Amino acid sequence: MAAADLGCTMYDVRFWLIFGLAICTTLSLQILSNLSNELGDALKGTDAGQKEREAYGLQAGTITYNQMKYMIGLFIGLSMLFGFALIWAAFRTFFCWQSGLFLVLGALAIVGAITYTLGPHNYGYMGLGDLSVFLFFGLLSTAGSYYLQAQTMSWEVMACAAAIGFPCVGVLNLNNIRDMSNDKAHGKGTFAGCLGQEGARRYHTLLLAGCLVIFATYGHWWTLCISPIWIWHLWYVWTHTEKLDKQMPVLMFSTLIVSILALF
Repeated sequence: MAAADLGCTMYDVRFWLIFGLAICTTLSLQILSNLSNELGDALKGTDAGQKEREAYGLQAGTITYNQMKYMIGLFIGLSMLFGFALIWAAFRTFFCWQSGLFLVLGALAIVGAITYTLGPHNYGYMGLGDLSVFLFFGLLSTAGSYYLQAQTMSWEVMACAAAIGFPCVGVLNLNNIRDMSNDKAHGKGTFAGCLGQEGARRYHTLLLAGCLVIFATYGHWWTLCISPIWIWHLWYVWTHTEKLDKQMPVLMFSTLIVSILALF
């Protein structure tokens, strides 16, 4: 969308530099969040003896606690490195209000990724994970990336950012539906846990439907091509209580496809 609004071509070095750095920053934050989440759950014993999903990482014993802490430190560094480079590529200075704003947002994203389950004030155990995913991996990553390119904003951009945020939240919600009984047993409060099994499935349906409705409202009709996959995905979620792990890659990759289809 930013490329079309700016009239960029495939030879526009600045556009592709910002695009690449935005991808690297987002991926670093996502990996940082996953690593911190696993360490936080492991330290609290939340994942111990869990049968609903395949064991990996600390739970499987394939990585030590010290190695996990080293990896977390590494991806904090990478998030900062790519983030600083991204802001410099977009504004060519750190001494303007836009740079200051994105430096603050970047710092909040790093802190949010770490403290989801780590530390004494882990908001992931208070049912705030969905809101965090929507804000950071929906609004900030999508609308923020657009602003870094175009340095302007519109209601359509914000709406499309929200549309992308909905299935991103859906990935977390699916994870929480799978782990619901285990989370409750270990005192982990999630939004899905508050809703219960049926309510969480209804919420999941609304997230995916809301994504497509918003894109269709703004004329991004190609996104509707994903409907058959999401209908099958929802049927599986509604009719199965086990092996929901299989649906994780389905929802993640289909969300990526939707974001690509939204370009047309």
